[in-house]
Amino acid sequence: PRLKGGKSRILAVQAPLPLGLVLGQDITSTPILTTVDEVSPDSNGDLAQIKQGDIVRAVTACQTTMETPTWQLLAGGIGQPKTKRFIYSVDGRPLEEVLDAVGSNRMDVNGRDVWLVLERMD
Repeated sequence: PRLKGGKSRILAVQAPLPLGLVLGQDITSTPILTTVDEVSPDSNGDLAQIKQGDIVRAVTACQTTMETPTWQLLAGGIGQPKTKRFIYSVDGRPLEEVLDAVGSNRMDVNGRDVWLVLERMD
């Protein structure tokens, strides 16, 4: 846990999109923290037990890159797009980037759930 006082815990949850969350930021903290400002009742986020006031520390994100094997380069090819999934740390990141990271999970060709790493006050 990164919050002072030791009265918080880290948990990881997964849920399908759309999450039904309203995210916001506490710009007075250093680094800037992304928080869950609202959870819609009966939403995927609610079913995953995400709570108002949780601090979002990381989320899964997807990025499309061009994979170009050497033999394709030699033959004059341009490669093939490949989607990579990774964990994206949101501490100190602008809210727009965080929202883009969450939304990028729609590109996951396997349609997997979004993972969120949360910090919750006890």
